[in-house]
Amino acid sequence: MATEPNRTEIIHDLENNFKQNNILKFKQLFPEVFCEDQIDFEKLKLVLGAENLAGAGERYQLDWAGKTAAYLNLQSPTSRTLVPCKEESADFDGTQNVFIEAENLEALKILQKSYAGSVKMIYIDPPYNTGNDSFVYPDKFSESREEYARRVGDTDDAGYLKRDGVFQGAWRKNGKDSGHYHSNWLSMMLPRLHLAKTLLREDGVIFISIDDNEQAQLKLLCDEVFGAENFVSNIIWEKRYTRSNNARMFTTLTEQIVCYRKSDNLQELKEPRNEKADSTYTNPDNDPRGVWTSVSCVNPATKEQRPNLSYEIQNPHTGEVITHPTNAWKFEHSKYLSYQEDNRLYWGKNGENKYPRLKKFLTEMDGGMVPVDLWKHDETGTTDAASKELESMIGKGIFTFPKPPSLIKRMLKIASNKKDSIILDFFSGSGTTAHAVMQLNAEDGGSRRFICVQLPEETDEKSEARKAGFNTIAEIAKERIRRAGRQISDGLQSGQNVDTGFKVFKLAESGFKQWRQPEQSDTEALQGELSLNIDSVLSEMPSENLLYELMLRLGLKLTCKISLSDGVYFVEDEDTGGLYAFLLERVNQDLIDAVLAKHPVKAVVLDRLFDGDDALKGNTVLQMKDAGVMFECV
Repeated sequence: MATEPNRTEIIHDLENNFKQNNILKFKQLFPEVFCEDQIDFEKLKLVLGAENLAGAGERYQLDWAGKTAAYLNLQSPTSRTLVPCKEESADFDGTQNVFIEAENLEALKILQKSYAGSVKMIYIDPPYNTGNDSFVYPDKFSESREEYARRVGDTDDAGYLKRDGVFQGAWRKNGKDSGHYHSNWLSMMLPRLHLAKTLLREDGVIFISIDDNEQAQLKLLCDEVFGAENFVSNIIWEKRYTRSNNARMFTTLTEQIVCYRKSDNLQELKEPRNEKADSTYTNPDNDPRGVWTSVSCVNPATKEQRPNLSYEIQNPHTGEVITHPTNAWKFEHSKYLSYQEDNRLYWGKNGENKYPRLKKFLTEMDGGMVPVDLWKHDETGTTDAASKELESMIGKGIFTFPKPPSLIKRMLKIASNKKDSIILDFFSGSGTTAHAVMQLNAEDGGSRRFICVQLPEETDEKSEARKAGFNTIAEIAKERIRRAGRQISDGLQSGQNVDTGFKVFKLAESGFKQWRQPEQSDTEALQGELSLNIDSVLSEMPSENLLYELMLRLGLKLTCKISLSDGVYFVEDEDTGGLYAFLLERVNQDLIDAVLAKHPVKAVVLDRLFDGDDALKGNTVLQMKDAGVMFECV
């Protein structure tokens, strides 16, 4: 008799479990500390050594009211999914870009399996917690999963988040007079940053815009999430250059951008050279190798510290024998002589320099330069310029305080030198990151692709945005991306091709019935659950929605190539090239044969399609097994 396929594997995997994934990783590192799938902390102490464990009350850490609850929120699984919205997309079938209209914590959890370790750069511009912010992400921790799902889905008839329902707390001011002023913000950020870290590649980086209200807390939080050793820079961005006469103390001209890497797999960051940097190179001695700049040959270390680098040298112009009175040189004597032989030491036009300088030729540079942590307005734009640019695209007063695309492009140039990178922004706002990605691709021939996530936050009824027909912030972003895409496409050279489309996905309830474990003694409830789940699929769910949900549960990306042949969906894994087959509308022997002819990695069939035909189901199991195809009924 054929073995019954496991119909529950994918259904139970509907809840992407961050906690279980971490336990699995820990088990791979320390299998010896597990006993009956539980961690034996006493044994862990023995394995790690007592000297590596902090005593109670002796550890340095960031703490706040609600931190434990924030970690519980991180670990709680989601049973929701993403469904395609083709009518709001641009070139849905051809694009590699994604726009997700959803609460970003839910979206990040849903993306975990498909995009873990795939994102090269993340940029986010979260709420700054100025004390006047309407807090849009006040996660609740004491409610059940069902209550949470109802809250994040609290919408009106048109599908917009309401300001007057259970979710009204989302728009309450998080004032500085609140006892949990910083705690609320940290509790909101912690789970999102942890999930974001999982999505980053090992050589990935994250940039986070922030101001003085939470910069100190953000730095400590990122030290905890990413590791203090992975701090890269605290960039100062000059967002404006004129003083405000309305300021009572100081005019704020700058904001900060905190940057962290995922791991030490990233050892170097460079940004492209520019005319300003190259203008510092000259050729005063007419060296045939071209223009150069120079660096001092004097070592910061003293002679006592580096005696092997202390020796006499001679000025070739004057014949004077020289030694530095206190410091060593930067290189050994043999290296110095080779530099001298190769005409790489410059003493001044007539030998007037006290000490030589080492030439660095532009032609020998690797094409990049080390970034600096001060970004001037004339290099990266201002908020005023960004507002005017956005006004020219979608109208005046539609969205306040946008970031300039030039600012995001500078990050992209530094972090995504491999031009086929995935770029993520899960506080998308007006869609600046998407705009910047498309614009830079047009400039340098890259094929970067974006994933932008934005909550469908309702615009104020009296706002210019509402008057212009934008009911939500997400609608503003989508329209901005459409118009930016058209502008970029209109400016392309003949033969140039840039992806300016985007697939829209929206947060939705799962297309599969959720298993709810009754109390052990409640036999009647258990029978009810079993009868409810005889058919695991919600009858009204479109096949394409089920397809994308199953793809996400199997770890396939939203942009995988999909083809439909005689009712069978074939999906090509863009990471491995493997083929997956999904039978979601009907099943018969001819379709099974057609699937087997394609030699897929895995075939997934809705169990209800067999309609009680145990013979067909059993034969399908055997045929798939003989062909080496993984088979699963759902």
